Amino acid sequence: MKDLINKGLAFGLGLAVVSKEQIEKLVDELVKKGEVSSAESKELIRELFEKGEAEKKEMNARIHDQLEKLLRELNIPTKADLERLEKRVQELENK
Repeated sequence: MKDLINKGLAFGLGLAVVSKEQIEKLVDELVKKGEVSSAESKELIRELFEKGEAEKKEMNARIHDQLEKLLRELNIPTKADLERLEKRVQELENK
């Protein structure tokens, strides 16, 4: 079963974008082919789904980091920068 999980991880990005229903369908096919027992199938579905969710989180963090880096390099103000400036303008207007 661990080999199948590793094969699933070899899909890389693919595992992160599949739904739980798609994972269940894939595992059902493996059960029909005799590569996984029906007893192992639920555990395999759970593990593949968890790995996919972890991959999604990691991928989102990487994208977020890359976007922040790109915005810094392009010298584009962030939302926090704009909010700080708005607050400062409001304080100056109140004086």
